[in-house]
Amino acid sequence: MDIPILFRDQRFAVLDKPAGLKVHAGPGGGPSVEDVFPALSRRRDGPWLAHRLDADTAGCLVVALRRAALLAAQAEFAAGRAEKTYWAAVRGAPAADEGVVDAPLRKRGDRAGWRMAVDPAGQHAVTAWRVLGRGDGVAWLELRPRTGRTHQVRAHAAALGCPLLGDAVYGNGDGRLHLLARAIRLALVPELAAVAPVPGHMRAALRDCGWEEGVIPA
Repeated sequence: MDIPILFRDQRFAVLDKPAGLKVHAGPGGGPSVEDVFPALSRRRDGPWLAHRLDADTAGCLVVALRRAALLAAQAEFAAGRAEKTYWAAVRGAPAADEGVVDAPLRKRGDRAGWRMAVDPAGQHAVTAWRVLGRGDGVAWLELRPRTGRTHQVRAHAAALGCPLLGDAVYGNGDGRLHLLARAIRLALVPELAAVAPVPGHMRAALRDCGWEEGVIPA
């Protein structure tokens, strides 16, 4: 398995995880990001996943190559200091151009499976967002989660009334999930920073909203 590396030093590797690949095999087995760990490092104290991405989410995934690096990264995530930026193509569009979703999330399950639901009794969850472009019935959003709840970006986009394209759980969508972990930054010394390219399955929808290869949104 060949996963592009967006950043690497002696402490970390940031992988460009493809959509559809699990980060770890879990009870069901199958291919996962952890399959490439021996190629990243053969040290006894690593590698480890520093955080998680849903299987259907593409983009920046931080892997710690040493235990000290793992602990430093986990401290950044736990304290809410990690700067995470997501790009999404969504159905519909918010009325405003930017805003913040402050909506607690709680896990709920039934016979059909589980999902995160907005619930006053849930865990604190906050996501800042802005519209980067609008198309015909779709919008291109930048989302910056300030907390790290499971499915936070997907659930908060749905709470805005704009579920992600391809999100069968929160938007009755079909096809591939249009969610990219676009960028990650950890203010360590030295700094860790990486930006992931737009995956092929998201390009048509984002182009409809004005995205151009190599052009940085204002």
